[in-house]
This record gives sequence, C-alpha cells and structure tokens, in this order.
Amino acid sequence: MTSRNAWIVLLLSAVLEAVWATALGLSDGFSVPTATLVFAVALTFSMVGLALAMRAIPMGTAYAVWVGVGAALTVGWAMLTGTESASPLKVAFLVGIVGCVIGLKLATPHEKPGREPGETPIDARA
Repeated sequence: MTSRNAWIVLLLSAVLEAVWATALGLSDGFSVPTATLVFAVALTFSMVGLALAMRAIPMGTAYAVWVGVGAALTVGWAMLTGTESASPLKVAFLVGIVGCVIGLKLATPHEKPGREPGETPIDARA
C-alpha cells in the first residue's frame, strides 16, 4: 500500500470510529438491534483499516491520527445534533485536535523507516 493510500484508509477508518462511537451511544447498552449492528460493523472495519494503514504509517502516528479525527468527528456530530452542548472553547479545542492531526501528517515520512516500500514485515513471513 502506498503512503497516500494508507492515509486515505486511515482517515476513512477514523470516520468509521466516529460512526461506531455514535452507534454505541445510540445502542442503549446493546438493546437497540440496528444501532448495535452498525456499531459492530463500523468497529470491525475501523480496526481493519487502522491495521492496514499501520503497514505504511508509523504506529504512534497512525493511532494518534485515528483517535484525534474520530474524537473530533464524534464530538462535532454530537454538537451539531444537539446531544452535546457547543461552546467557543470546545470548538477551539476541536480545531486544535485537527491542527495537531495535520501536523502529524506533515511531519511523517512517506514510508515507515527501516522497510522498503511494499515490503512485508518480517513477522508476517512466518
């Protein structure tokens, strides 16, 4: 997977993180079948995408971006739908999270150090 594709997969996985977090809240302790199903499917695909992205993006960066984007989207959606109050301070902190995510992207090398592009990790060859 190219670095660009890994970042696309990572961002899609972060969107799915916001989906599963929202669905978890709507599932009412897994008693609402549709919300529970959305939670399970989104969680699965979010984790798979995160794992795939980590093949080309350093683990710490990938995880921080995944959590940051997912959290910002989850809180942003909650504020837009009225399930959470909005304030200028909250919005400023959300903008800060997004700014930090962009900074991590800009500071990350195109390929993981120590591996050739497209190379399979040693542990996966066994």
